Amino acid sequence: MANTPSNMLPLGTIAPDFNLLDTSLEKNSTLHELKGSVGTVIMFICNHCPFVKHINPELSKTAIEFQALGISFIGISSNDVENYPQDAPHLMKLISKEKNYTFPYLYDETQEVAKAYDAACTPDIYLFDADLKLVYRGQFDSSRPGNGLAVTGADLKAAMNDLLNGSKINPDQKPSIGCNIKWKTA
Repeated sequence: MANTPSNMLPLGTIAPDFNLLDTSLEKNSTLHELKGSVGTVIMFICNHCPFVKHINPELSKTAIEFQALGISFIGISSNDVENYPQDAPHLMKLISKEKNYTFPYLYDETQEVAKAYDAACTPDIYLFDADLKLVYRGQFDSSRPGNGLAVTGADLKAAMNDLLNGSKINPDQKPSIGCNIKWKTA
């Protein structure tokens, strides 16, 4: 299990647009179709990563809670499915249902979207405001597999609550730690 940190895209960066396969609906969706009225959380996740599996139950609950408040959630898997077949789109659809994802789970086959976001690990989490400007990037919370800390989503929730309340979001943000994105080899 690799411990790869986020690259920490600069705050204020405008979210790169995309047009990706929604594995549940089996049709393509764009960022502008999926963005929230108040904010948008974009998460690079995958099926097999133990770090993602660790946060999945709380992640699903958090998405339901904040989607009702105008913050959309979008999951994206960018892993090389040739070498990591457990992350294939048909299995993403099954995981989405099994884990009660109420958000689209998109497949980034070319890995261009992950590169545009400078994503490095799963989970890699970004929060954008209503204008799609980056206001938070980093960890869901301090819990990791085996460290004994409860999964709460505290870091992401604090940023989303500040966004909802019009408060300044703390710029002191900790990178996520997870499995590296499984890049295709040339």
